[in-house]
Amino acid sequence: MAVRHCLIKARPQTVWAVLADGTRYADWVVGTASSRPVRGAWPQEDAAIGYEVRIGPVRLSNETVVRRCEEGSALELEAKAGPLGTVRIAIELKRWGEHCLVLVDEHPLRGAGGRLHNAGTEALIQLRHRAMLARLARLCEAEERAGRGDAAGPGVRAGAGAPGDGHA
Repeated sequence: MAVRHCLIKARPQTVWAVLADGTRYADWVVGTASSRPVRGAWPQEDAAIGYEVRIGPVRLSNETVVRRCEEGSALELEAKAGPLGTVRIAIELKRWGEHCLVLVDEHPLRGAGGRLHNAGTEALIQLRHRAMLARLARLCEAEERAGRGDAAGPGVRAGAGAPGDGHA
């Protein structure tokens, strides 16, 4: 199981506002080029967003479904990865003084990804999480500095800047 954490210098409400906006998924999820609502009201249980992954000229479309939501503190997603199967991604937010401690736990559920899961793929997931949490931190900290906090409005956005490793 790939578990990683990051202390984000923003209030938990600010972090939740970003996670609760399905149109911003591509801003913080590494490898995702765009996202859009598919059904339901994100992040309510069973709501889904579609997303696109671009690898050179190849475009792959999949969806992520909310399996569990505890508003402001926990979000569990099932991301579909076509022939690779699905993965469970659990995100937990904890108040840490004035800031937010974010814990991410990801593991394969179904398909080839689960059958082929090993120490090598675990290491790759850890690297992806490091970049993903760094993106989320930059985004949330910028929201906090701008004073938008939990009032950040939704908007369709494409992927944010290049991933870094300063926060994970």
